[in-house]
Amino acid sequence: MHTPETATATHCPYCALQCGMNLRAEPGGGASVEERADFPVNLGALCGKGRTAPAVLSSRVRLTQPLIRTHAGQLEPATWEEALDAVAEGLARTGRTYGPDAVGVFGGGGLTNEKAYALGKFARVALRTSQIDYNGRFCMSSAAAAHQRAFGLDRGLPFPLEDIPRTGCVILVGSNPAETMPPALRFFRELKENGGTLIVVDPRRTRTAEQADLHLAPRPGTDLALALGLLHLVVAEGRTDEEFIAARTTGWEEARAAAMAHWPELVERITGVPVPRLREAVRMFCEPESAMVLTARGPEQQSKGTDTVSAWINLCLATGRAGRPLSGYGCLTGQGNGQGGREHGQKADQLPGYRKLTDPAARAHVAGVWGVDPATLPGPGRSAYELLDALGSDVKALLLMGSNPVVSAPRAAHIEDRIRSLDFLAVADVVLSETAALADVVLPVTQWAEETGTTTNLEGRVLLRRRALTPPPGVRTDLEVLHGLADRLGVEKGFPTAPEEVFDELRRASAGGPADYSGISYARIEAEQGVFWPCPEDSHAGTPRLFLDRFATDDGRARFVPVSHRDAAEIPDERYPLLLTTGRVVAQYQSGAQTRRVDELNAAAPGPFVELHPRLAARIGAVEGTPLAVVSRRGRAVAPARITDTIRADTVFMPFHWPGEGRANTLTNPALDPVSRMPEFKVCAVRVEPA
Repeated sequence: MHTPETATATHCPYCALQCGMNLRAEPGGGASVEERADFPVNLGALCGKGRTAPAVLSSRVRLTQPLIRTHAGQLEPATWEEALDAVAEGLARTGRTYGPDAVGVFGGGGLTNEKAYALGKFARVALRTSQIDYNGRFCMSSAAAAHQRAFGLDRGLPFPLEDIPRTGCVILVGSNPAETMPPALRFFRELKENGGTLIVVDPRRTRTAEQADLHLAPRPGTDLALALGLLHLVVAEGRTDEEFIAARTTGWEEARAAAMAHWPELVERITGVPVPRLREAVRMFCEPESAMVLTARGPEQQSKGTDTVSAWINLCLATGRAGRPLSGYGCLTGQGNGQGGREHGQKADQLPGYRKLTDPAARAHVAGVWGVDPATLPGPGRSAYELLDALGSDVKALLLMGSNPVVSAPRAAHIEDRIRSLDFLAVADVVLSETAALADVVLPVTQWAEETGTTTNLEGRVLLRRRALTPPPGVRTDLEVLHGLADRLGVEKGFPTAPEEVFDELRRASAGGPADYSGISYARIEAEQGVFWPCPEDSHAGTPRLFLDRFATDDGRARFVPVSHRDAAEIPDERYPLLLTTGRVVAQYQSGAQTRRVDELNAAAPGPFVELHPRLAARIGAVEGTPLAVVSRRGRAVAPARITDTIRADTVFMPFHWPGEGRANTLTNPALDPVSRMPEFKVCAVRVEPA
């Protein structure tokens, strides 16, 4: 183990940048973060969350012993043997009584590749259940679905971040990296320093939008119309790249016809963005030799998120801004291992290597690695929200790892009721989250600094976190938890506890698949500052840039997808005349289960708020700092008013990091995208009134 005199090169546990850092063990216990300037993504820079990450390692704020709920209803300390016996019996009893699909598994986008892989294998081999999904479904599933149908392959960014400053123009849609991933903002600053331009699409004038050369502020839920309007203008102004379209795409005629139905004046009426600003955006995007579109949760977390992303991809294809150096469409993945977490089997419809669970050849390959009959592998299960919605009815027991849906799920009060209705709930986590507090058994597990494992950042770069600290007594790794449960369920082999052994098996399982890791090893990752997948053999250099020669479709051509604007699932009416959109603040992360335990971060962002325009505030009599009630068809949330002219007058904003009466996801709409099954977090109809 590393001594206080040495530091371990590792990565931040939070967002998908996976910023490099050095972690040094302190002589009296604990650890400190030091700059790691050699890692190309952040060059040593860290946000407040990264700098304070060791605070959550403290035994003062974390779980250090298993807990079992007693007959009196209290969670009380237990031994590991007692806890694992109780979990195994609870899951097995449910399966015997109701069938294997009455047992659910819910994972997280922060789990390492090894843990995500093992969890998917555990569900399908040890439990024989199809009911597994994860909170990454709430992250970039719409972008993933659009990637798949346009390019034949989903990797968040098909190029490294270092390409951004070298392109001519970036359209950043529904992303606020100044608050969600601050070290990434340097790439956009460098873009402008190099003479490029930045267009930001966001209903709020965020810290990122303040850096833009052009800010477009559409009404929430209208990003699809905006993209179609821009494509209409591209066609009308003769700015299409006909040579690229003919040589490298299919389906242009249908997509063009769909776009031409969205003329500029119509788009202005739908979005609220003036026609001259639409024309200026087209000019800025089309005049340079290269350009990019980057989307994030804003356009993706909608009931039409997949079509919205497809419209932005169509804009890139029509202008030849894809499959070429310094050009393309990309998605800024949010969660720490949101990319790798969905590639290796914890998503309801996928097997390791990003293989389809319905593909007989894929089932045969993975079953061969696992040493089981392909016929025993269950088929696809429910998506994340549908799985949570089925708790207590079709799904009677749940094993949950690394997620906090009581805070993070849409229609959260309903999901909390569903969780409470379970016959049995087991949670493995590092802290007693709001969801863990409802469990029958809580299993305390190691954190990022106390275990070895790989993650895959938003670029598709596979990274290695080395164990830097000894975990406290009473804590085990998730791999040890799955090993212990599998053994108790009668599967004595196939669930090793050594991360590198699990990764080597993952490499074999992914071999030949779309996300092929077979040529990646721990040694290579350390020597090369990460390796980009696909990397199909040891001698392969990895693939930092995709699609330069061909797309990953059968014929090598990208697919235009014809799409048309449609309204959000809810639009304002007399009872609910406003739109709510949600997002993050710089000092908190996701459901806040970890960051809300850090004093420095709480001092910077102590609680929820309702952001609204001065005109709206005057109309309802709101005063800065006084409580406001935001009411939707699903519930009511109360938080202090924050009055600012940086938001549209028809829109209110709430961050979603907090539980209790200020829980923003009490309000949000679980209406699902028909392709990605993404809930519509980003837009719902509300009213606002003094509390």
